[in-house]
This record gives sequence, C-alpha cells and structure tokens, in this order.
Amino acid sequence: MTEHNDAAQPEGASYAAAGVDIEAGDRAVELIAPLAKAATRPEVRGGIGGFAGLFALGQYKEPLLAAGSDGVGTKLAVAQAMDKHDTIGEDLVAMVVDDLVVCGAEPLFLQDYIAIGKVVPEHVASIVSGIAEGCKKAGCALLGGETAEHPGLMEPGEYDVSATAVGVVEAEDLLGPDRVRAGDVVLAMASSGLHSNGYSLARYVLLEKAGLRLDEQVEDFGRTLGEELLEPTRIYAKDCLELVAETDVRTFCHVTGGGLAGNLARVMPEGLVAELSRGTWTPGQIFRTIQDLGQVSQAEMEKTFNMGVGMIAIVAPQDRDRALALLTARHIDAWELGTVRRAEAGEEDRVILDGSHPRY
Repeated sequence: MTEHNDAAQPEGASYAAAGVDIEAGDRAVELIAPLAKAATRPEVRGGIGGFAGLFALGQYKEPLLAAGSDGVGTKLAVAQAMDKHDTIGEDLVAMVVDDLVVCGAEPLFLQDYIAIGKVVPEHVASIVSGIAEGCKKAGCALLGGETAEHPGLMEPGEYDVSATAVGVVEAEDLLGPDRVRAGDVVLAMASSGLHSNGYSLARYVLLEKAGLRLDEQVEDFGRTLGEELLEPTRIYAKDCLELVAETDVRTFCHVTGGGLAGNLARVMPEGLVAELSRGTWTPGQIFRTIQDLGQVSQAEMEKTFNMGVGMIAIVAPQDRDRALALLTARHIDAWELGTVRRAEAGEEDRVILDGSHPRY
C-alpha cells in the first residue's frame, strides 16, 4: 500500500496563480455598476451584468445607424506615468462620439473595452468614471463593456482602452459633402488643447528631447506639464446637434489625426475648395512650446496636431451669425475660419490655408 504525503503534493494550477483574479474582476463590476447607471438614457433596457446591452430604438421614418470605434493612443502613457486615470475616459468618449456627429447622428450608446495587466478594482473604476462622465456630456448611455486581465502580456500598471459607439440619424437629415455649396461659411470651434492626437511627437519633444518632467510646473501653462497634457478632449456632440436643430448645417469635421486640412478635405466635395485663413486664430501655448522646443516645422505641426481647432462646421451663409451666437451661448469659443468657393482650373487641393499664424 502506497502512503500519500499531502504536504509534499505540488499545488494545483489555478487561474489566480496564472495571474487572473476573478474576484477582483467581480469587485470592479460592483464599483462600475453605479457609474454606468448614472450615464444612461430612457431607451436602455436591462442593466450591467448581462451578456449584451439592450437599447430600444425609437420611432424613425428611415433611421440610419452610425457606428464608430477608437482609442486614446499614447496619451495613455501620460496618464499611467502620472497615476491619474479619471479623465482618460472622457478622451475615449470624445474620440468616438464626435466622429458620429459629423454626419448628424445623435450618439445613443457606447461600450468600452479595457485591457489591463492586473485588475485593481478601484483603478478600473477610476477609468470608467471618466467614461461615464464623458457619456453624460455627450448625452449617450454607457451600455456596458468588458475588462480583460492580461497577465504576462501587459505589466500590472499598464492598460489600454477602446470603445465603440452607435448613433442614429434620419436618412433625410444625413449631413455630408453632397450638401456643401459654394459660398458656405466655415466655422471653427476651439479645442481644449492637444485632445488625443500627436502624443508620440509631443512626448518625444517634451520628455525626451527637452527633458521636462510631468510634475514640473510650467509658467506658460500655469500648471504642471502633466496636467496640461492630460487636459480632456472637448466633447462637441451636444453642441453640434443643437447647431443642426437651429441652423442650416451642411456638414461637420472632427479634427483629429491628420490635422485640420487633412480632415476637412474628407468632407469637401469635388469641385469645391475650403479657403481658410490662419490669421483668424492663435493656437494655444502648448503648440508653440512643442514647436519651439522640438524645432518642428509648421507643416509637421499642422498635419500632426489640431492646432487649436477641434471641430469645424460648414453652414449656409445666412446662418453664420446665428450659428456663432449659439455656440458662444453654449460656451464654445468659435469664429469664422474661411469660406467655400469653386475650384479654379487645375486646382487639386480641396483645402487651402493661406497666410501664417500671428506671433503667439
């Protein structure tokens, strides 16, 4: 008869031993639930914990669903280095819903995905608190999401976020290039800073090349460098929808990667040109700091960053003043950026930026 020594037996493998803590994940869901409940809409059915989020689509004559997915990019590296995670979710929401509104779609709901090296419930809840706040600002519901623990693939303090949002617009109200006409006015809406684009270049210039620290107080910013870089992306969705309701908007343009000219060209029809003037605004200090410290060319700056313009509206000329007044009343700094004209013979560019920015 063989004797068994229980103390000598090797410990059996488990998910926890492999680095995945299911109990921590359950605790994170408990913390997230009230955040999602606060970021809701009447059309939401069910609650957090199901296998799918449910949303009752209202009455539409010919509804078109608009969907978009995005992330935040290397701005996450700044948040992780500063151990500050409660605003990055607003960036995530902005990058998705402000794409939807370009075609006139109202954002209905959003679902997030968080991949993280180690689930710390309070850490995850901090991230989701920003997502919930962004959803409230956008007027959409946080319909659910997924948090996945990836030990061995990501370090314990490392994470990435992405989201998909769905919106709806009546087919007859769809905005786009086909609505743009010669004589239309191009209006700019100010950005809150870098938003969520160009951070690889910004980090290289400011942290590596110039050797600045994220906790360093910068007189020109009136706060630390890290605080400046983590300024949340402005969410324009409600402002744009209000503009559509009150004025004749032809289309919008969300200024993200590729810069102002590169993105505006995407909503300009063949045969028309948006002629813009750099002299109508002064980019914020963060752009000058990056350009000066990195000796970055104007062309490189303008194709990498938003340069102070986060959203563009093309409106009918008779609605110019009304649109500007509405945006001002909604506390959005807005101005006339240029006009739309017919292209001249041989002219291929759909967006022309003339002049140069006044000295900062």
